[in-house]
Amino acid sequence: MADAIFGAIDQLGFVVTDLDRSLSSRMRALGLGPWTVFRGVTLSGRLRGQPTQVTIDVALAYQGDMQIELIQPVGDAPSPYLDEKGAPLCGMHHMAWIVDDLDAAVANATARGLSVVFEASNPSTRVAYLEAEGDTGVLYEFIEGAGMHEMVAAGVAAARCWDGSDPVTTIHVGGQ
Repeated sequence: MADAIFGAIDQLGFVVTDLDRSLSSRMRALGLGPWTVFRGVTLSGRLRGQPTQVTIDVALAYQGDMQIELIQPVGDAPSPYLDEKGAPLCGMHHMAWIVDDLDAAVANATARGLSVVFEASNPSTRVAYLEAEGDTGVLYEFIEGAGMHEMVAAGVAAARCWDGSDPVTTIHVGGQ
């Protein structure tokens, strides 16, 4: 079997309406943890060509080598996490790959027929969400950021030896 074009999927992302309740239920029902929660993450960029500034709260945990991301939109700015009426697009949202060169990954994906939906950044990361024409529902994300591979490796290691203590670490990012 051939390798996937972009390699192994690094992350599955889900949009939720209540981040704390969602991560608690995943700990209880699935044993996922520990979680790192980032409050007030701001991304500035373009959604379908229009400028926007998006604020989200994010929770990260790991299952094996897979990062599980929960995203709660904060505010009502146009974003890939909200529908046209401003309601959260709850459920599975995207699958993602951590890349060293976002521009090259996006160029490769667009050459294969994917279209850019959202490109944004903050001081820590750059992201791009893409979609395939006629394939609605789940987006494809590329994530670039200094230290991303190391952060994931640390999260995977923490999940492997997690004993259930200290289930949530919260980091208040504020207006990055």
